[in-house]
Amino acid sequence: MYEYITGRLTFISPSYVVLDVNGIGYQIALGNPYRYSSKMEQSITIYVQQIIREDAHLLYGFETLAEKELFLRLLSVSGIGPKSGLAIMANEDHQGLIQAIEAGDVTYLTKFPGVGKKTAQQMVLDLKGKLTELVDDPMSLFYEGSNDSGTALAEAMEALQALGYSPKEIKKVEKALEKETLQNTDDYLRAALKLMMKK
Repeated sequence: MYEYITGRLTFISPSYVVLDVNGIGYQIALGNPYRYSSKMEQSITIYVQQIIREDAHLLYGFETLAEKELFLRLLSVSGIGPKSGLAIMANEDHQGLIQAIEAGDVTYLTKFPGVGKKTAQQMVLDLKGKLTELVDDPMSLFYEGSNDSGTALAEAMEALQALGYSPKEIKKVEKALEKETLQNTDDYLRAALKLMMKK
């Protein structure tokens, strides 16, 4: 129904942003809401996919059309719902994800929250050979987030929790990142997601 929404960014939480469009606030779930931190009170465009459930009408957001397409293809896999799909999309190494699917690297795929061995195998079975046209798309731009490193790290850890990572996994990553001095929330979240994929 909706292809994209353009509006003024008025709020950022660990799991979603709010876009004001002519006085109506649209809540849009994102893998990494903090990528838009430097755009507060500015007009931005987010590609969206509406998912209707019995108890909710939800909007999931993406920076590019290619990201949205990748999300929709992930949803076509049995065992992957919107929340898992968004958590997979949060790790912005989409090239790595596509390469892992092409190579049948089940170990890499099971590092995402909510993806067990069976689901990872299903991803390879269903998507292998069907994602190659998305590989060359520059799927991410870099945005600044909160600048206070303590707050930025805390916000990044909240975002990991919203994506479905366990408190134990988050604690381990937080310890490693406490030694880092990164610019903002977006940087901490990107670094945390990279560490999650290495464990």
